[in-house]
Amino acid sequence: MADLSYTAFFGDDEHTFKLTPALIRELEAKCGSGIGMIANRLFARNFAQADINETLRLALIGGGTTPKRAHELIAAYVDGRPLVETYELAAKILERTLFGNPNEASNGKA
Repeated sequence: MADLSYTAFFGDDEHTFKLTPALIRELEAKCGSGIGMIANRLFARNFAQADINETLRLALIGGGTTPKRAHELIAAYVDGRPLVETYELAAKILERTLFGNPNEASNGKA
């Protein structure tokens, strides 16, 4: 099975980010669009702030961070900061969710 998690420094430490199917549904509900549209908006730099904030918050939860701590991290390191500081991270999370890990060896199955 493909590893869809992404690990990066965020805020105060290295964190793992992962959007599970249940969290993708939550992201879609929070942002009012399907995952493909959310990703397209980010990739085209035509996004809403919620696209970034909710992608990061929910992916932190999927990566093992408690919901309370994920909220605290967003409040401390995203809210009120320039969007460019977290845009790239949100785009990488969505890229990994949609396309998998480019460094993972293919097993020859489609």
